[in-house]
Amino acid sequence: MAQPNALPTPDMMPAPNKTSSVSSAGRTAATNGHYVNGNASPSDASTERIQIIDDEKTFSPALTKQIGKWGLQNAGFDYNIVAVFGSQSTGKSTLLNRLFGTNFDVMDESRRQQTTKGIWMCKAKDANLLVMDVEGTDGRERGEDQDFERKSALFSLASSEVLIVNLWEHQVGLYQGANMGLLKTVFEVNLGLFGKKTPDGRNQRTLLLFVIRDHIGTTPLANLQATLAADMQKIWESLSKPPELKDKQLSDYFDMSFAALPHKILAADKFESEAKELSRRFYDKSRPDYVFSPQYHKRIPADGVAFYMEGIWEQVQNNKDLDLPTQQELLAQFRCDEISAAAIAEFNEQAKSQKRPIESGKVVEGLGKMMRAWRQGALDRYDRDASRYHQGVYKRKRADLVSVIDSTLSPLFLGQLKNLHKACLASYKQEMVEGMRSEGYNFADVVASARARLEKRFIEGAQEALVEGTDWSYEEELELLREEARSIADQCRKDETKKMVNVIERNFKKQISEPVELYLNKPSPDMWDKVLKVFRETLDKAETAYLSKAKSFDCTDEENATALATLRKRAWLALRAKIEEQTADAVFLGKLRAFFEERFRYDENGVPRVWRPDDDIDGAFRKAKEQTLELIPLYWRIKPMDPSLEFALPSETSDSLTNTEDFDFPSTLIVFTETKALDLENRFRRDADAFYVEAKRSTVSSVAQIPLWVYGLIGVLGWNEAMVILFNPIYFALLLLMLASVYIIIQLGMVGPVLQIVKTLGGEVHRQLDHRLREYVHQTQPQLAQPVRAASSSRSVKRSDSAEQDSRRIKAEPM
Repeated sequence: MAQPNALPTPDMMPAPNKTSSVSSAGRTAATNGHYVNGNASPSDASTERIQIIDDEKTFSPALTKQIGKWGLQNAGFDYNIVAVFGSQSTGKSTLLNRLFGTNFDVMDESRRQQTTKGIWMCKAKDANLLVMDVEGTDGRERGEDQDFERKSALFSLASSEVLIVNLWEHQVGLYQGANMGLLKTVFEVNLGLFGKKTPDGRNQRTLLLFVIRDHIGTTPLANLQATLAADMQKIWESLSKPPELKDKQLSDYFDMSFAALPHKILAADKFESEAKELSRRFYDKSRPDYVFSPQYHKRIPADGVAFYMEGIWEQVQNNKDLDLPTQQELLAQFRCDEISAAAIAEFNEQAKSQKRPIESGKVVEGLGKMMRAWRQGALDRYDRDASRYHQGVYKRKRADLVSVIDSTLSPLFLGQLKNLHKACLASYKQEMVEGMRSEGYNFADVVASARARLEKRFIEGAQEALVEGTDWSYEEELELLREEARSIADQCRKDETKKMVNVIERNFKKQISEPVELYLNKPSPDMWDKVLKVFRETLDKAETAYLSKAKSFDCTDEENATALATLRKRAWLALRAKIEEQTADAVFLGKLRAFFEERFRYDENGVPRVWRPDDDIDGAFRKAKEQTLELIPLYWRIKPMDPSLEFALPSETSDSLTNTEDFDFPSTLIVFTETKALDLENRFRRDADAFYVEAKRSTVSSVAQIPLWVYGLIGVLGWNEAMVILFNPIYFALLLLMLASVYIIIQLGMVGPVLQIVKTLGGEVHRQLDHRLREYVHQTQPQLAQPVRAASSSRSVKRSDSAEQDSRRIKAEPM
């Protein structure tokens, strides 16, 4: 096949407003009365067209000469043939002109009448491509004479590599409108005449390219494609095939391709662009959807095409299978169609009532009984009225009626199965939830009973919906339901296992919390032995509790092993969290302070020490501090004295329920790092120094007591004032009142509250006086504010210097 020099463009294509082909104004007589374009000059011979078969069913002998004019005499196999097929006045000629730059006559749109008579051929522009324009089917000019329609369709199918089936979008899904009846007849005869293998052992293949016209996009092309493919497959299955070809499939002889074009007038620009894009499929060999595959070529040299087509037409003409049916068959077809249409109309009205409930997801009770009654009623009506006519037609039309009825009922049956599936699955989930809420339930029993009820409900509902005489089955839906039920049960089991592990984990935390806290608050060399011992005992109880309950879950050994590994990891992490809580910086420093204070401020009998100047404070401080610092190495790593108590957890264990990250078990044995231990030691030393300074100051305060002679001097000097108070009635009465008040306050235990009240009142009086004084100073003498602030700053500096001197003195004192 020749590569075209250029694709046809809109300016190359002829105008579509040419006159009817029946007019002789634009033609001249050719050999033997056949016509070619009389307006063509020698320079445009490549665009001449020829009527290869006229409306009198005569084949033109001028085709050989015309092929020479087209320059294809020496082309060999380097050419292709394409034909168009479709109803009359559907724009077939217009389509060919747009696709291939031909000049076939097109219909005058002001008059709806036949344009193309017979079969015309023209060469495409800039390509070795022969294009056949076939007379349209279902035309009023021929009326009931369908002989030429059948023969021309069979001829174009047998002689072309690609057959373009041109139809409107609204014709998709129609039987007669889409020429399905004609195609069925043509397919049957084509198998008998041309279905045998070629000399090289291959089947003669043809591409059926369905071009859907006036496609507005409401129905997607994929849906239209599926409808046409299903109709073609249905036609093929209903063919009367020769015995040697009865196992052949449609795909053995035909390939199908699809394209859609918008409205030529309402969307003219889009039509032109889409037509141009479709044209490239015939020209551009590099495209994946290039239509002319080598397997479609008839392997006839170009110089023998005319003889080859003439032979095909002779076989088509002599074939008796294309003869018209008898008048009896015609009457039977007409009456059976009428009766069938009436039965289908009544049947559709009955079935319509249950379509909406099914689509809304409702399970219709007794749907199968209703469908069986509708189906049987329609068939009984057809049998009663149509059985008197031609038996062959009656049976064939009855089979078509059964097919239509079953195709209408099938969506109802499938919808009922789907709704039943959903309803049963919802009930199954509810039963599972309710069963697992009961106390002491057995998971395996709950699942088994719920699944048995699920399958029973579904099978009963599905069997009720079956209709006798159909090939419907619910096994696939039942198996899908079983798979979903297993998935739900597995998910419930995982959830319950997870919930059970969480409950065991919470109980584990409660059980180890108090013992671990107790042992960590009383540090000793065997502290970790005690902690790990209680941990192991509690963990063994938790694992036993899990295994005892996991038996009812019907878990596998692998699942149990995974769950136990998860439980051990969680238990260890819970213990580790408790240890971290008890060894947090503030808590651990508190433990160290308490331990140090117990040994420094209390003697061996637990009695608080009152330090005296002659006591060995330095020795006691040094001893208590050394004993306390020995605790830090004891806490820094979880390491028992008894090696049998060491707990091991594989580092590759993965907790799929909580964390999928890598878990490094050895790192969890470290409580304190060296850096943190050093920091805690330094912080404790500072706290211990404060205790030491406090002890030292207590000895100083005990030394700085008032001498006894001072009390004697106070008595001598205050004798006269005392006598005045004692011998003055008013002062004496006030003194007695004050003593009585003090006595009552002491007896009632109100010394603390009274002192707090006095302190609060004193503070408030002081604050008010200070506030008033500051206001007075700012209002009357603003110039005094600076000296006052300077004095305040000086006092702050002095206090800071004093505090720094005290700190240096404390550090200089011996420990």
